[in-house]
Amino acid sequence: MALTQLANTAIDRLARDPAPAIEELLAYAATDLLCYRAEAPANLVERQQAQWQPLLDWLARRHGARLSVQSGVIPRDQPEAALSALGRYLARQPAFRLAGLVATAQTCGSLVIALALADRQVGPDEAFEAAELDATFQIERWGEDEEAAARRQRLRHDIREIHRFLALLDG
Repeated sequence: MALTQLANTAIDRLARDPAPAIEELLAYAATDLLCYRAEAPANLVERQQAQWQPLLDWLARRHGARLSVQSGVIPRDQPEAALSALGRYLARQPAFRLAGLVATAQTCGSLVIALALADRQVGPDEAFEAAELDATFQIERWGEDEEAAARRQRLRHDIREIHRFLALLDG
């Protein structure tokens, strides 16, 4: 069902007017999860650096878009050159790929993760781990309740389905 829904979105919405989807994706880039780092504890800071920074470095090399990283959660403007580069790239994408990118960004809270998944820079499990790094850290410290476990299981499943959709596009 998820694959059909993504295909219908591409055909019914994005093929006619991709601009709203591109704007949505650029909004994710403007406040991308990977750009907001913890200040403490040290092992979370190290984990974020080790897992997220390689994806941001890849984005800069692959798309010419170097996003700024900061501590804390207060949004700061991203470099206009980076957002423009991403906007130009997204404008060239077909509707079906945009549908997969939007679904991934919504699921993961990150355009960077969405692009990395679509470009096979990461697999679905790596995308899940990157998106859920903070939650995983908290679970390791405090444990996980049934509701959170079920939500994470659905999230992992959704990312795998989107990955499958994107892989089918590539043949």
